[in-house]
Amino acid sequence: MSDELIALQSEEDSHWWFASRTRALLGLLDRELVENNLRVLDVGCGAGNMILHLSRYGSVVGIDNNPAPLQIAHQRGYDARLSQAEDMPFEDESFDLVTTLDVIEHSDDDLRILRECHRVCANGGLIAITVPAFQWLWSHNDVINDHKRRYSRSELRAKLTQAGFDVRRMTYNNCLIFPVAAPLILARRRAERELELATPSTDQGAYQVEMEPASPPVNAILRGVGRLEAAVLRATDLPFGTSIICIASKGTQATDSEARPPQRASRRQPEHTRPSERE
Repeated sequence: MSDELIALQSEEDSHWWFASRTRALLGLLDRELVENNLRVLDVGCGAGNMILHLSRYGSVVGIDNNPAPLQIAHQRGYDARLSQAEDMPFEDESFDLVTTLDVIEHSDDDLRILRECHRVCANGGLIAITVPAFQWLWSHNDVINDHKRRYSRSELRAKLTQAGFDVRRMTYNNCLIFPVAAPLILARRRAERELELATPSTDQGAYQVEMEPASPPVNAILRGVGRLEAAVLRATDLPFGTSIICIASKGTQATDSEARPPQRASRRQPEHTRPSERE
C-alpha cells in the first residue's frame, strides 16, 4: 500500500465516528469469535475501510455496487468485487462471518439483502450489522447518504428474524453523546441549517459521503467517549443511541438476553484471495 493510501486509511480511522463504531463492533465480535482463519464477507465494503480491521478474523472479501470506491480498495490490495448486495455472486454457505455495516438502510428492499446474507452465511456463522437508529432523528445527513429509513431495535430484530437469523446481541451505540447529538440534529432540522458535505453525486472527486469535520480537540474528546462506551458494551447493552449494532447467528437458537459461550466457527481454510495473489 502506498504512503498516500496509508495516510488515507489513517485519516478515515482517526475520525471519531469511524473509530467509535470500529472499536465497539470489534469488541462485540471478539467476544463471539475465537478463530482467525474464518471466511469473511464485508457487504458494502466501499473503499475497504473495514477490510483491514476484519482481517484479524481471517480472509476477507468485500463487495460494493459502486465502482468508484472499489478502485481505492483495489489500490489498497483488497479483494473487493463489484456486486449488488441483493444478488451476490457466491455459493450458499460460503462465509463464516458476514458484515453489513451501515448498508441495508440504503436499499429499498433491506429484507432481500438480509436473506442473501443468510444464504451465503455458513450454518453456525454470524452476521454483524450496524444501522442508523430512530426514524425521528431523520436529518439532512440521511438525505445526502440516500438512506431509505432508520431503525429501532424491534424493527431490526423483526427483519433479521424474517431473514432466518437468531439475534445474539443487539445494542444501541453512540449512547453517551446522544443527549447532545439528538437535540442538535433536531435543531438543525428545524432551522434548515445544514453543513454542505461532498457526496459522490455532487463531487466527482468524492468516492464516499464526506464525514462531518471535527476540530482535533473535539475529535479527541469524542474518540475518548467512544473508547469508554466500547468498554461499557463489554458488560451490558445500551438503552438508546444514534445507531444500532447487532450480532446474529444462522442455525442456532441463542438470544441476546442469554449467556453465550464464544462462537467457534468453521476451521476450513479461506478460499478467497486478493487479486494480486490470483495473478
